[in-house]
Order: sequence, then structure tokens, then C-alpha cells
Amino acid sequence: MERGVENSSTDDHDRKPKRSAFLWLALLVVLVNSSWAVYHFQFERLPMPLKAEHVGKRGFSEASALEHVKSLTKLGPHPVGSDALDLALQHVLAAAEDIKRTAHWDVNVEVDFFHSKNGANTLVGGLFKGKTLVYSDLKHVVMRISPKYLSEAEENAILVSSHIDTVFSAEGAGDCSSCVAVMLELARGVSHWAFGFRNSVVFLFNTGEEEGLNGAHSFITQHPWRSTIRVAVDLEAMGIGGKSSIFQAGPDPWALENFAKVAKYPSGTIISQDLFLSGAIKSATDFQVYKEVAGISGLDFAYMDSTAVYHTKNDKLQLMKPGSLQHLGENMLAFLRQAATSSIPLTGLTKESKEDGDLDQSVYFDVLGSYMVVYRQHLARMLQNSVIMQAILIWAMSLLVGGYPAAISLGLSLFSLLLMWIFSLSFSVLVAFVLPHFSSPAPYASYPWLVVGLFGAPALLGAFSGQHLGYLMLLKYLSGIAAKRAPRQPPSIQADLIRWETERWIFKSGFLQWLIILIVGNFYKVGSTYVALLWLISPAFAYGLMEATLSPARSPKQLKIVTLVFGLAVPVLVSTGFFIRLMGIIIGTFVRFERSPGTTPEWLGNVVVAGCTATIVCLTLVYLLSYAHVSGNKKSIFLSIFVFFGLTLAAVGFGIFFPFGDNVARAVNVVHVVETTGGYGEKQNLVSYVSLSSMTPGKLTKEAEIMKDEGFVCGDNQTIDMVTFTVKYGCQTFDDVGGGWSESEIPTLVVESDSNIDTRTTVVSFNTQSSSRWSLAVNTKEIEDFKLEGDNEEMVPFGTKSNVSGWHIIQFSGGKDAPKRFKMTLFWFKKSTNSSNENGKQQYLDPNLLLKLRTDVNRVTPKTARVLEKLPSWCSLFGKSTSPFTLAFLTSLPVAF
Repeated sequence: MERGVENSSTDDHDRKPKRSAFLWLALLVVLVNSSWAVYHFQFERLPMPLKAEHVGKRGFSEASALEHVKSLTKLGPHPVGSDALDLALQHVLAAAEDIKRTAHWDVNVEVDFFHSKNGANTLVGGLFKGKTLVYSDLKHVVMRISPKYLSEAEENAILVSSHIDTVFSAEGAGDCSSCVAVMLELARGVSHWAFGFRNSVVFLFNTGEEEGLNGAHSFITQHPWRSTIRVAVDLEAMGIGGKSSIFQAGPDPWALENFAKVAKYPSGTIISQDLFLSGAIKSATDFQVYKEVAGISGLDFAYMDSTAVYHTKNDKLQLMKPGSLQHLGENMLAFLRQAATSSIPLTGLTKESKEDGDLDQSVYFDVLGSYMVVYRQHLARMLQNSVIMQAILIWAMSLLVGGYPAAISLGLSLFSLLLMWIFSLSFSVLVAFVLPHFSSPAPYASYPWLVVGLFGAPALLGAFSGQHLGYLMLLKYLSGIAAKRAPRQPPSIQADLIRWETERWIFKSGFLQWLIILIVGNFYKVGSTYVALLWLISPAFAYGLMEATLSPARSPKQLKIVTLVFGLAVPVLVSTGFFIRLMGIIIGTFVRFERSPGTTPEWLGNVVVAGCTATIVCLTLVYLLSYAHVSGNKKSIFLSIFVFFGLTLAAVGFGIFFPFGDNVARAVNVVHVVETTGGYGEKQNLVSYVSLSSMTPGKLTKEAEIMKDEGFVCGDNQTIDMVTFTVKYGCQTFDDVGGGWSESEIPTLVVESDSNIDTRTTVVSFNTQSSSRWSLAVNTKEIEDFKLEGDNEEMVPFGTKSNVSGWHIIQFSGGKDAPKRFKMTLFWFKKSTNSSNENGKQQYLDPNLLLKLRTDVNRVTPKTARVLEKLPSWCSLFGKSTSPFTLAFLTSLPVAF
């Protein structure tokens, strides 16, 4: 028996030489290319665009939808209150009326040009903590399509919603003219299907979304049809084109399950939802209003390709990929036909009184964009609990059989995991710290693949080094154990057997990594835990099938290549495409990383990208790395990766790859600021200057040098308090031209009364002059409560106000007829502190101010026009609800007025 084992081991040793470095590198290349192929097939393969003559009256035509995109983008930027938005509304209204005119004779199409009243949006989550979003004079186009002879269908409606307005800096081809165009073409198709519907479909083309989701809020709180909405579908864009994916669903799974049944090109994963709801992605959509304010379940879709163009001049029609509109349109048309003809009663889907956790939500993900897997959370937990219990049982039994040496080996394999993570994160983060010192802080903005060399290579080197150090420690321990036993084989064969046993322990450490993630995710009910399930079960099954034996007499063998290939096939197929897409989104958001310019170190964004890269390397390559430690030439592996890193670093350092270009722009704000100084009641001194700041990390040295004749002075001392954010680093040049604004446009803050009976009460009136978009900060260290009135109508009532760093911010936006005069009643705390700088913490605004007001005007002054003309082509104005327009007036009221 022993002789046979020895001969068998000798034969195995002769047949299986050590792996070469070339083989391991080839495996790495195969894995990377397989992941890229999955990404391409899953996210870049789009359907063929169809013309109207190909689809008939009841199909979806991208060519027809694209005509709407062209018409809307020709108008240029069309923010709330602009003439261009009025024209965009008229285009949508005319298209809706044409759909009504050509609809099937058994279908009832109603078109409403809805003019909303004043309202206040007090969302509490995400970006809106500490804010009240006030709106007035908003106009929307609303269309309801229902079967003509089934009146009860009007009481159960599926809402499809998107927004017409854009930010002031973008024509909005992606965000969200593409969505509006898809909805118009969907409505045309639905108008010829609806005679068989049991439920109606409401299309909402709203305005005010870019100013704080105000359009959706005004509809869901004011429109007569609001009470009939049972399911809401929101269409959005975080980039331009590509596949429109589900990134939020629920809380009730009905809509998701019906979408998965019929969608031709399903796309979406709960990973996006978990990231979005965690706050890692700083954004919000109308779906939050439908879910939080109205308690309605549904689906939230978004285009996510080219996220770097978001809210910049590059959100243009030329960058939209053919097939993008067709993809979303065909999926949505199939879903609406399924949902509107469903016999399932929709009246039970509104969950106003339930928290999300009370519902049996769904775990969902698509496989290569061809099939969507959806299963309930309770099934997910049952499956995950079963796998966890079995895994723990198997490990416990193996430790009982292996005894003390097995327990030590397990501990050392876990230690190798820890070293892998520490080294990988350290190496990549070190590069992130160093990078801004000899290149742009974002050298990969236009070339995302540079991240592979800049951060992926050092992360891989670190992971390999850390795991190899753990491998050597485990090898030394197992060699010591073997030395205490009588050898059964020659020393050379015995050494190989020990190496192979060590290799197996390192490979199995990958099981431990994903088991830990599975246990934690299952405990906290994280839907994305399905990824850990796949990366644990598939490799473990392959190992058990190909490698494990039940006989202790069998000596360990070198791991088979087929074990790795078979074990990684399913996880790579299902998850690596999304990992690549996620990195693309993270890199794309780098151009707008700083919400307050100059408040974060230049290296911080790089650290985020590097940390995410290292995380993906450690998660996905843990099994492959275990195959490298018995390689014939580990130095070749190390050297190859290092050379790849060095070449990428050199290319970046020498400026071969400029970070910005025609399609990816650096996000900047060019604002003509008119600021009043001096105490209340005193003669106000006026300061007029043009400010240049950037949300993209990095100094503005090159941009200021190009515009040196404009006299810009840059530095950390150019601080501007913009009320909704602070410019800590920027460039300023004083206005030596004049014109473009008048003193009559400067907002006024007037104390009308100030009484101190029982509780101090102050009434302040203010006039925003020509501005219908403004932001006001209230010092909640001094003020306990307040109410706001406009044109003698209450807009914000008394009640609990949330705050951030001691300030509550009101953001107002409205149309041309929005009020300009307001009155605010302030109730002070009984014991006013007259300070908001407690415990030495720097607060958001000056604690000596009671109110701080900024009014915005969408106008370019002569000085600003010159700056914009000379602004480098790689820069673009960036718009968001908290950003000022190109002309802003600042004034304030001190605490001691």
C-alpha cells in the first residue's frame, strides 16, 4: 500500500512539472479578456434602431423618437424659467395632441397642460437633508391613455415619468431629452394597444426636476389624477445613451417581476440599488418622491454610459449610441402591455403605512442582458442560510479530522487573506497619493483603461505579495509538521507535496473570504449578497468535484487548471461585467467629485478609485493568485506586472494622455458675483468680480494662465460662501468692465419687526428682484422655527426643520410668474447662543450671520462673456440644483442687526 502511494506520487511528480510564469500570466490575460467580453456583451450590445415603417402603429421606432431629441436639443439648455423651456413644453404638448388625434378609436387619450401651484418639497433623505425645496409656476404636460369603454381603468394607473427641463449648462440630449423622446414614442404605440387594457397609463412630462425633484412633487401632491397612480416608472440619465438599466425597484416586487417576464433586453442589478440607497452615489431622482412622499412602488431606469458628460456641454446628441432609445423603448413597451393588461389588482400596491423592511423585496440581476433573475428576499435568506450552515459544518468537520495542524493552517490561510488585502490596498493607495505630484489629479478621465495600469497593476502586485508572504508562512509551518513525521517519499517529492498542500490551503482561503462576506451580507439583509453566493458556491463545487478526495491515504496533487476555469465560469459570467461598469461610473463621476471646490485634498478622488480597484482585484483574483505561488518563475510574474505599471505611469507623467478632451470636459463654474458688505442698516459696499472654480480636483493654474490677460488671481484665500456650498479654492478677477447688471437687481433683506415678548419673534421681508431662483440659509443655532410666505400665500409652514451643521437651506425655483417678494417669520430660541461654532468645529456658514441669501440670474455679463470665450475647450460649465447661474447676487443679515 505505501509503496503504491509512493509510486503514484512519483508518477504524478514526473507528469506534472511546476507551472511556468507564462502559464499564469496567460490565465490572467484570459480572465481579464473574458471579463471584458462579458461587459461588452452585457452592456455594449444594443438592438438595431428601427424606423417607423418597420414597426407600424403599435411598435417602437428609435428613428421617430430621435426626431424629438433633435428638436429638444436644438433649443439649447432649457432650465426652469427660460424661454427655451416654454418652447420645449410646446413641442411636447403638440406631440401629445398629435398622439391624441391619431389614437385608436377605442382608446381614450386625455392631454392636460398642468400649471402647478406653489409648493414645498421637504424630502428627508439623501441630498435633501437640511433643506426645503420651494417651487412656484411650474408647468407640465400630462397624458392619460385608457380603454374608452372601461371607466374603472382610469382608477388604476401606471405612471411613466421623466423631466423636460435641463440644467443651464447642457442641452440635455441624455438628461433627459432621450427619456422624453422615448415616452412620446411609447405613448404613440400605447395609444394603439390600450383598447385591450384593464388599467390606464399616465405619461408625465414634468419640469423642475433639476431644481430638486419639484415637478414630480407638484404632480403627486396637486394633480387630480395623483390618487389613481398605483405603480410609478421613472426614466432618468446619469450619462448619455447605452443601455437603460434598472437601478432602483420596489419596495413591492410586482413591477419588477412583471418587467422580468417580458423585457426583451433586461438590464439591471440590485447592486446599483444598494449603492444608490447607501448614499455612495450622490444623486437623486423623481422616483424618490413617488416612493417617499406618495408611498408608490415601481421601477427607476437610468442611462449610465459616459457619466463624465453629465450636466456639461458634452451631453449632446452626437455622443448617443445608436440603439440606446430602441433598447429602452422595446423593454418599456413590453412592460406596459404586460402591466396594463394584467388581471392582478394594482390597488394593493401602494404602501404608505409600511416601511421598506416590512416588504418581501426582490433580489434581481440580469445575465448578459438577455435574462433577468428575480427572486424574493425570503428565498434569498433561506438559500444563503443553508449555504452558510453547510459551509460552517464542512469546515468544522475538516478541522475535527485534521486536528490542531488543520486549525493552525486555517488561521494562517486567513492571515494570508488579510495580508493580501493590506498589501493590495496599500500599494494602490500609495500610487493615488503620489500621482497628483507629477500629473493631473485625474489623468484617466478621458482614458478609463489607464486605471488598469495605474491602480490595477500595483493592486495586483500588492495582492500577490501579501498572499505570497502568507503562503511562505504556511509553507514553513507545514514543512515543520512534515519534518516531525517519518518521510514516505524522497525529499524532492516530499517538498512538492508540501507546496501543493500549501497551495490548496491558499486556494481555499478564497472560500473563507466569500463566506465571511456572505455571512455579513446575510445578517444585514443586503440584496447584493447574491454575488458572494456565486463566488463561493461555484469554485467550491469545482474544487470538490475536481480536487477533493475522501481517502486520507491519497497524497495532495497540484491544483488542476480546469478547476480554476470551471469554478470561475459562472461568477465571471454573472458579475464581472457589472464590476467593469461600476468602475466606469466611478471614474466618470471624478470630473464632478468636489461638491465644494477646494474642500477635499487632490489625492482623495484617486484614493477612492484606487481603493475600489484594489477591492475588485482582491475579490475576483483571490483564486487565480493561489496558482502563482508554485510557479517556476515568480520573478517573471512580478516583473511583468511592474513593467506594465511603469509604462503606464511614465505615459501619464510625460503627459501623453491629456485627461480632458472634446467629449470629456473638466467641470467648472464661471460666475459673475455681486456681493454686498457692511453691517445691517449701514451703507452697503458693492463688490463685483468674476469667480472661476472647479468641481474637478486640481488647481486651475493652466486655465488661469491661458486667461492671464483677464487678471485672475487663484488660491485658497479666494473663498466665496455660495450659501448652498463654499468655494474654498478658486480664481477671481474684479469686474473692470461694468454693465450686464444693475444695483436694482441686488436682493434686499429688511427687518419689519422684532418683538421679544415671551419668545423673540422677528419678521423679515426680502425681495429677490429679477430672480426666480434663489437659496436662503437660516441659522438654526439661533432660530428654532420659521415660516415663509410669498405673495401673501404660505409656502413653508411652522414645523420641525432639519439642519446640516446648524443651518437649514431653502432652495426656490419657479417660472416667470413666480413671486419675487417674500416674508419670513423667525422664532428664536429662548436662550440664543449667538454662535454656531461649538466644540471648535468649523461650521458651514459664518456663525455671525442669521440669514444668507443668494439670487441667481441666467445671464452672461460682458466680463463673463470674455472669460467664457477664452475658457479652454476642455472645460465646461457644470450645472446642478445647488450651483449658481452665471450671475449671482449675495447678501446677508447679521445675528446682531
